Amino acid sequence: MSAAPATALVRADDLRAWFSVRSGLFRTAPVKAVDGVTLSIARGETLALVGESGCGKTTLGRALLRLIEPTGGTVHFDGRDITAHKPGKLIAFRRRAQAVFQDPYSSISPYMTVRAIVEEPLLIHGSSSRQEREERVLRAIELVKLTPVGETAEKYPHGLSGGQRQRVCIARAMVLEPEFVVADEPVSMVDASNRAEILGLLKEVQQRRGVAFLYITHDIASARHFSERMAVMYLGTIVETAETQSVIEEPLHPYTRGLLASVPEPDPANRKRLRPVIPGEPPSAAAVPSGCPFHPRCPDFMKGRCELGRPELKEAAPGHAAACYLYEQGRPLVGA
Repeated sequence: MSAAPATALVRADDLRAWFSVRSGLFRTAPVKAVDGVTLSIARGETLALVGESGCGKTTLGRALLRLIEPTGGTVHFDGRDITAHKPGKLIAFRRRAQAVFQDPYSSISPYMTVRAIVEEPLLIHGSSSRQEREERVLRAIELVKLTPVGETAEKYPHGLSGGQRQRVCIARAMVLEPEFVVADEPVSMVDASNRAEILGLLKEVQQRRGVAFLYITHDIASARHFSERMAVMYLGTIVETAETQSVIEEPLHPYTRGLLASVPEPDPANRKRLRPVIPGEPPSAAAVPSGCPFHPRCPDFMKGRCELGRPELKEAAPGHAAACYLYEQGRPLVGA
């Protein structure tokens, strides 16, 4: 398995988040949204979590924050097992861990001003004085470049664009100066011309305050510039993890290679060439295939092996782990 951060702020061990759905009149079936995930995030590090829609990325982020109750496994934050805490004992953790949700239209109240939205976490966690709250609110709004700050603070969400609403969500997350942030597509609603600026601002904050990020994204290009490490998720499991540059330049898992091959290239000469896509559709998390969950779509499928047992996430190259039978002991790396 790839090397874990030396001083992990967040660590998940065999984390599972299953949900029950009705499969008949009197029967239910488990939906394995997150199924045995182990990962670590160091202080001041960004771990990018990538994968197709519906693979469990958002559910994993919510489970790490205890916004949903894990079905099994553990989550440690700063050395403490937060899965053992009752909800009322999580207040101190909530001050140190925040989230930027994907949809700003549903994650902020339409009846509150920007000032009230950003100030709310300070009120919940008992910030000392009104003057201090005002200063921190205005600093957070300025941090995400919503100017003029005073005028923006008095606006309601209906008077903002989708990108501006997302910036408000980022300001709300950062106002408590957290140590860990789950950023679920934090720039998906921001204009393309401003995405690099927002990610640059988050990077500045990270370097100044040592914030750790779980950066959930479909945009591998932004993950390349914003993250130090990358984890690739498929059907509730991590199938590959390593330093971001290593994953992009030398992908090991067939699923990762398929994701990267489908990324468009900014070259007009390639416009007439169809990009390769991963065949088929991802299976339902309520009917996970036996063995390796990717085997029905895998171009390197080995009959009699891949469908019989699930491969473990093991180190296939120095610092680079993959959950694939192509890298069993004694078997050469692909392309070697």
